[in-house]
Amino acid sequence: MTQEPAIFESLRSIIDGNDVVLFMKGTKTQPMCGFSGAVVQVLNHLGVEFKDVNVLESTEIREGIKAFTDWPTIPQLYVKQEFIGGCDIVREMFNAGELQQLLKDKGIKNKAA
Repeated sequence: MTQEPAIFESLRSIIDGNDVVLFMKGTKTQPMCGFSGAVVQVLNHLGVEFKDVNVLESTEIREGIKAFTDWPTIPQLYVKQEFIGGCDIVREMFNAGELQQLLKDKGIKNKAA
């Protein structure tokens, strides 16, 4: 059994401690990339409260979250400890109404509910 990186404990704590978490480049008030900004826009449009984690502040977090999910890109959205995906997936789910349904099913307040 391989030992998981120490950063995983910190990441798990953030994910477990918040209903909706977005690991992103920049912050919710100042996204630093278009993909992160697009996911922030979707969440804001739905009126979803979320925790933003700026991966640009720490190489350990930036590389750690990629290894944690085995997903190579940022942003990464979690809802109730479940990894949802990145920008394209979030956008597709939103456009299909699936993100709104997922949020409702998980008990997350949003304007579409």
